Amino acid sequence: MEYKEDEYLMLSGIQHFAFCQRQWALIHIEQQWAENYQTTSGMLMHGRAHEDGLYELRGDLLTVHNLRVSSRKLGVTGQCDIVEFHRVINGITLHNYEGQWDITPIEYKRGTLKEENEDEKQLCLQAICLEEKFQTRVPFGYLFYGENRRRFKVEFTEELRNDVMKDVKEMHRLLDRGYTPKVKKTKKCRACSLKDICIPNLNTNKNVGKYIDQHIMET
Repeated sequence: MEYKEDEYLMLSGIQHFAFCQRQWALIHIEQQWAENYQTTSGMLMHGRAHEDGLYELRGDLLTVHNLRVSSRKLGVTGQCDIVEFHRVINGITLHNYEGQWDITPIEYKRGTLKEENEDEKQLCLQAICLEEKFQTRVPFGYLFYGENRRRFKVEFTEELRNDVMKDVKEMHRLLDRGYTPKVKKTKKCRACSLKDICIPNLNTNKNVGKYIDQHIMET
């Protein structure tokens, strides 16, 4: 099965989905968004990485900024912050560049390495798109965190790939239904830019009628 372009999801949405399915649905289905310090800081840090059409060749390293990718098989489209092409003996060929090359995606993030793997999933999905675009295997990539300015290597294991493909399939299913999942309140809610839209304390009440009656009685 291949998706049509008008069915494509935003690639970056998998990071929202892995963080919180409700957050993803509020943004990508209900088209709601709000900024906080974390989102603004992240956008500023991405500034240079998102310079369209910027190619830098230094010796055997070609660095490409904001490379646009997509996958017909998964129905996603988006961009990679940075893709490094390293000249190797056995690799892919690139138009206008001599030799053969391998591929390493790099995703820029604010803060530091997270306990959960939403960033790894986003990077892995980029790799899957790059594999489809260049017809090659991308075994690993890097996450670069702005707070400590360090790269962390991410191996694209079969387990991670399967989790990513499962998430994308579920994202398509929810979008087709137009369904926004109910809130699952966790400590992550405190840092979410959509907490005033999501209202997690309200949505954890199983019976809205009882919630309204209780507050009427209190007034």
